[in-house]
Order: sequence, then C-alpha cells, then structure tokens
Amino acid sequence: MYIRQIIVLLLSIICYQGHGQANTEVYLFNMKYKDGLPVLENPRNISNNEGYDNQPSFYNDHIVLYAATRDGQTDILKFNILEGSTTTWITDTPDGSEYSPLRIPKENGISAIRLDIDGLQRLYEYDMVSGASEILLGNLKVGYHVWYNEDIIVSSVLVDNRLDLVVSNLIDGTNITQQKKVGRSLQKIPNTDLISYISKENKIWELKSLNPVTGATKVITTINGTEDICWLPDGTLVAGKGKVLLKFNPKKDTEWSVLQRFTDKNINAITRLAVNSQGSRLAFVAEVSPEVIVQKQLDAYNKRDIEAFLDTYTDDVKVFNFPEELKYTGKKKMRENYAPFFESTPDLNCEIKNRISIGNKVIDEEYLTINGSNFSAVAIYEVENGKIAKVTFVR
Repeated sequence: MYIRQIIVLLLSIICYQGHGQANTEVYLFNMKYKDGLPVLENPRNISNNEGYDNQPSFYNDHIVLYAATRDGQTDILKFNILEGSTTTWITDTPDGSEYSPLRIPKENGISAIRLDIDGLQRLYEYDMVSGASEILLGNLKVGYHVWYNEDIIVSSVLVDNRLDLVVSNLIDGTNITQQKKVGRSLQKIPNTDLISYISKENKIWELKSLNPVTGATKVITTINGTEDICWLPDGTLVAGKGKVLLKFNPKKDTEWSVLQRFTDKNINAITRLAVNSQGSRLAFVAEVSPEVIVQKQLDAYNKRDIEAFLDTYTDDVKVFNFPEELKYTGKKKMRENYAPFFESTPDLNCEIKNRISIGNKVIDEEYLTINGSNFSAVAIYEVENGKIAKVTFVR
C-alpha cells in the first residue's frame, strides 16, 4: 500500500531548489598528484557546526579562514591545519556579521564583508589579533571580492538586484565598473596578471579573464550553471556540481571531466572552493544531507522536545495531507498543535520501517505508538536550506 502511494507522490513532485543561508559545512582535503592528475585524500569536516559555515579561503598554506555561525550571528574563524583545531575567532561585531574573509596582500590583516543589522553592507579590514576594523570601500555594496594586489580590489557589487564587476583602486579612490551581470566567483589566475570571473550577460555563462589595470577581458570557456570555481597552480580549473568535483584545463582539455564523485551522504551541493598556494590542500563547502535534518527532527519528536523539534522546520513550513490538502502553515501553528500533544503523550514513539531519500526529499514509512495505540503512516519531508519546508502525511 505505502509503496504505491510513494510512487504516485514522487511522480507528482517537482524538484525545488531554494536560496538563502543553508545548513552548510566546510570540508578540507589534502591534495596530491598522480600521473599529473590531482587526487584528494584525508577528508575532514573542519567546521562541524550547526548552521551556516561557508566561504573558506587560505590565509597561508596551513591556515583556513571561513565564516561560521556563532550565537545567532556570523563571525570569521581561523582554523589551524597543523594543530588540527579551530583556535581563534577573529571577529565579534555586536551589530553585524562578517562574510567572505580574505588575506590582504603583504599584510597580516584580513578583509571581509560586514552586513550590519540595519542592512548596511560594506567591505572592511580586520586586525588578525585584536579584531579591530576599518572600512575599506565605503560607497559600494560589495557582495564578493578578490585582491589583485595590495592597492587594487576586484569586486562583485550589488546594483539593482544584480552583481556588477567593479575594479577599486585604494590609492586614487576610483571605482570602475567593467561589466554588468557577473557571478560571485572571483579568482586570481595562477602565473598571470589576470583575474577570472563568470559573465552572466548571455544565456550560457562564460568564464572570462580580466586585466584590472588595462580593463582587457577574454573568454576562457563556457561554464553554464556552475557558480563556483578555483584554479590549481598548474592552470587546471576545479568546479563543484552536486556531489561531484569537475576539472578542466583550458590549455589541454576540450571538455569538463569528473575529478571526484562523493558517496558521503553529507556532501551535497558543493560550492565555494579554495586551494592553497602550493596546491597541496583544497577546501569546499557542502550542504548537510536532508536525511540528517529529518533524523534530527525524529529524535526530537521521540524525546518530546518541542524546541528542538521546531528548530528543524522553516518559519513558514507547510503541512499537508496527501495529496494536496493544506492543513496549516507556519511554526506558530505547529507549536500550537505539537506542544500539548507532546505533554499529553508520555508513550509517544515513532519507529522508521523504511526510508527513501531522493534529492531534497526524504520519505519515511513510520510505525507510531500514541497513548497505547499503534498505527502506520508515511511522511514526506522536503528540505530547503537546512530546514524542513514542507511535510505531506499519508495516513
């Protein structure tokens, strides 16, 4: 009975991809080369933190910087690879959060995007020891950036709901827009005086190079649908797509090929890649498995922990009876339903008989105990950005 219902439901579901801050983790790999090809080894989740952990970069060959969730805001964290532990929070801004940390060339400080609680978004410089900050670009809403040298910053700047490519000179104070409609991935191209960026001017995206001094641009390759890339020292491009890392060398290859495919259920939607200067370490960001989120919800349900239970859902979660009968919307209504139910059901228990995971959907066949009675049901969970956004019950 349940299998037939599941099949019918799956055929009626349209895959959805959300946007916003997902529940993400930062992974770090050692990288070696065999027959001229990169090989990833010793995978480590270096963030292992509930919430948003993202935007890794290498301060040097042995230190990774990234943005991490702490006490309801996002701060910059330093991870010492040689010590094997996260040792230092660099920022702690009471009225704002920091993102996208990068080392400033020829200095010990870092730059990062600060998003203040009043909505102001600017690029700041931070002292590595004290965390003291000073604004770098006060009149641009910088979304992403890369240092060309100690005097020139190339940024993707938010303008009218798009990103524009802007070259900023800190010496003369000029900000020159080089192109409209670009992506977030800005990278220095090894052994050149060029920056790479993704052009979204056309239907098929293009990876282009920019000389920030002359303004000259050139198409490197098409890169449709891939938002994040990094360059290895030998000029090979690496990109993430789903659970796969792809590689492409513009000087040798005619098409992208698979570098590594991951079977770990916690590595999904690979983004935000970074490689150290020696090409011996690679970091990327991956979304937490929907299965993990659903299991966390189930554990809280069986413990009758209402706060932990609700924490796994989006604020505007929608709850349905199969196939499309909307029961209610929002966590407030969910609390009204579940809080008294948890209090009045001391023998509450849900056992999973079968579980199927497909994309962002988890389908559980459940066997429930409620006030001495037992019955079976099917629940279909849809996870978006690390939270359950929709539940459909088949009873």
